[in-house]
Amino acid sequence: MPDVGPLSAFLKPDDEGYQSLAELAAPQGTIALFLDSQYQPRAGWSVVAGAPLLQMVWQKGNLPAKPLSPSAPIIELSNANSAEMIALAALTKPGPFGPRTHELGNFYGIRREGKLVAMSGERMKVPGHTEVSAVCTHPEHTGHGYAAALMTRVIRGILDRGEVPFLHVRGDNQRAIELYKRLGFEERKSGYFVVLRKK
Repeated sequence: MPDVGPLSAFLKPDDEGYQSLAELAAPQGTIALFLDSQYQPRAGWSVVAGAPLLQMVWQKGNLPAKPLSPSAPIIELSNANSAEMIALAALTKPGPFGPRTHELGNFYGIRREGKLVAMSGERMKVPGHTEVSAVCTHPEHTGHGYAAALMTRVIRGILDRGEVPFLHVRGDNQRAIELYKRLGFEERKSGYFVVLRKK
């Protein structure tokens, strides 16, 4: 569902797998894949974007306290905030984000002067695990601990359900990786992320 997001999957990254995805994708439509290794060119597809990818899983029992000032409370986001969330994601590029991505789980944000400047939420769910996703802060509002505070809120919600948080991050985003490690995440697997457009 393009409105939810372009994340796609197949059993094997072979000709049959890519052909199956081509049958599902709209003309000139895009898909996003998590691969074990760098994408190899395939007939019928053009590369929109790609990057090394790191999967991290939460391992520790304590979360750091990151209190916010009363001027920046954490708020719950909903359908009414969809346009703002898309705009923030387009600016900061945390990964694929569509008009209905927020329906995949709980999403939280922080406003400053009425403007959504930071957010984080949930995306993929597999038995016993939920992904922390869309961690982003407007470039003019970094350095205030917003990402850590929002992630802590999301992580606690996942843990309260008896699930384990995990996430994906660009392998070259060292600043984000260091933050995630401080919050208790450890590296599990490296791979590759690619966005493809059907020709």
